[in-house]
Amino acid sequence: MIEEQALVVGIDAECALLEVVRRTPCGLCGQTRGCGVSVFGKLLGHRNNVFKALNSLNARVGDHVVVGLDEKALLASSLMVYGLPLALLLVGAIAGTLLAPAGGDAWPIAGAGLGLSLGLLWLKAHATGRGPSARYRPVILRNADADSQIKICIRGRE
Repeated sequence: MIEEQALVVGIDAECALLEVVRRTPCGLCGQTRGCGVSVFGKLLGHRNNVFKALNSLNARVGDHVVVGLDEKALLASSLMVYGLPLALLLVGAIAGTLLAPAGGDAWPIAGAGLGLSLGLLWLKAHATGRGPSARYRPVILRNADADSQIKICIRGRE
């Protein structure tokens, strides 16, 4: 399980709206929330990434919590997001090459573009159609304040 601390920034029904807070400032800009790199910051407006997780701990706005995500689910979704469009791009290019008249470059390029487009459209439909399964959703594991208290007690004994 991959774990990260997050701040509860809102409540939406039975879900908590969370924002990951970096433990150390970014080396490029010094910010701990959002992207402050000049190019990305200007283009994206220094947005903070907010995501939903089931609020099983009844966390309140302002609470620090530990959020977890299954490593296998992260790996599988990464392979799907990057691998499927790439595979369809290659299949489209190969199909375009086989269908092309001798020496024509337009068919393989068109096939590659069509394959990539189909892969991206399938991903968009899959992501928004029925929503991600519970396996791919982040989970609030525990209150982060309890973790800091445990660390303080352990350090006090040393």
